Amino acid sequence: MSPSAHNSFYSIASIPADGIGPEVIAAGIETLQALAQTLQTFELQFHHYDWSSETYRKTGKYIPDGGLDELKKHDAILFGAVGAPDVPDHISLWGLRLAICQPLQQYANVRPTRILRGTESPLRRCETGDLDWVIVRENSEGEYAGQGGRSHRGFPWEIATETAIFSRHGVERIMRFAFETAQKRPRKHLTVVSKSNAQRNGMVLWDEVAVEIAREFPDVQVDKMLVDAMTTRMVLKPKSIDTIVASNLHADILSDLAAALAGSIGIAPTSNLDPTRQHPSMFEPIHGSAFDITGKGVANPVATFWTAAEMLDWLGEKDAARQLMQCVETVCESGTLTPDLGGMATTKDVTAAVVAEIRKLPRS
Repeated sequence: MSPSAHNSFYSIASIPADGIGPEVIAAGIETLQALAQTLQTFELQFHHYDWSSETYRKTGKYIPDGGLDELKKHDAILFGAVGAPDVPDHISLWGLRLAICQPLQQYANVRPTRILRGTESPLRRCETGDLDWVIVRENSEGEYAGQGGRSHRGFPWEIATETAIFSRHGVERIMRFAFETAQKRPRKHLTVVSKSNAQRNGMVLWDEVAVEIAREFPDVQVDKMLVDAMTTRMVLKPKSIDTIVASNLHADILSDLAAALAGSIGIAPTSNLDPTRQHPSMFEPIHGSAFDITGKGVANPVATFWTAAEMLDWLGEKDAARQLMQCVETVCESGTLTPDLGGMATTKDVTAAVVAEIRKLPRS
């Protein structure tokens, strides 16, 4: 697709990577292209990068020399999943996903969660609209800063250290982003998740900065929860929650719980954002590489469709994002669901159904 004079044009880097990544990213691209062709208000051009665990095994690198500079030329990145049974997870994660997020300053990880029409929460009496959250995860430091090491390997006195890093700069910018996110939502409510009763340095700074930033947002209601108590609140009182901000590790865990409570980890999206927009942001489904179902044709593409909608929204195509999610929910409501949601549909079945709904949309 070449850019036209009257449409917005976006260049998207596609990195399908491992496992079911290529399957769901292909479904996402097919759906996005159908949406662009139907609405005719924007155009997308995809540039594919074959960076995967197979690439790593062949070359010793996930990202070739100059790869990050290539990514910087694009407006956004659509990412599948990284991880393979024959590559240690810490090598694959640090070799590809974190090797993109950290240098490109994608410090805000945003994970919306809600019960889509046509899907069902495992929580009793929890209906569509009862669970509607946004989890904001600090994405650049904290427990995943990568600081530490190992010594005396193999000896009884072997030591491994993992140092969590909490900088005032890092905490201030994610707190301010979280407050801004909460401020834009109808309820204007933010829960700050902490563990400062046990982690008495970094998490105490986290709490103190939250109080300071809260003064800038008097219209946002704030409460604080310890992370262990937050898990029970998510299960027992889902209606009491709106926007959540948590550290890298805590939000990583809470967002997987949130996805399961909403019906399936197969529907949950992720945005890795550089709020300054100096670098492209990266969008990915939560579910990971899922090698247990790779090649079986049953991977749920809904997480990728929702991720694609989040990408469109970030790019400024808010109406297109809204219409895409309406089509996805219409398909879910019709009963066209993959096995993780209790259905019998394949990846291709769900994709074809969503594309068919998109084709019904009026041209803008």
